[in-house]
Amino acid sequence: MIDEKIALADYKDPMRQLTIADLGHEEPTLLLTNQRLSAAKLIGRYTQRMSIENGIADSIDFFHMDALSSAVPMKVNCDLQLTVMASGLYRLLASKIAHGYERAKSRHLFRDFVDATALVHISADEISVRYQKRAHNPLLLAAGFDKTDAHIPWLGGRRLRLVFG
Repeated sequence: MIDEKIALADYKDPMRQLTIADLGHEEPTLLLTNQRLSAAKLIGRYTQRMSIENGIADSIDFFHMDALSSAVPMKVNCDLQLTVMASGLYRLLASKIAHGYERAKSRHLFRDFVDATALVHISADEISVRYQKRAHNPLLLAAGFDKTDAHIPWLGGRRLRLVFG
């Protein structure tokens, strides 16, 4: 690692440039900052930010956000917000299922748990979703998804019931 001060045109204060090898890239990583933290703290912060950025990149890839609905900033912001929310829901699903899925990508969770065939029956007081038999259903049962008792006000106050065949 190299830690040196450098000067930038149009910036009055000296900058700090860290050159770090072996951060998972073929080429060394350059960090440019005006922070005076220790090199170890700066590298730790960098890796945390990269984890967040990689998570957003995974969401953008999985949710096809590379084809945003509009160039209008408000719609792009809405698309990004919906993507981050969907990614958060996948993370919540993963944390409830556990069994190693906590670190699974959204695409993997979708394939194993969401992309499923089901029969939906709607009665006056209940919406019943009966999933076909699948290899991953025992994990959903163990996570308690068969005990879901959600009240859905915008559907006439019906209850949601999940059944795993």
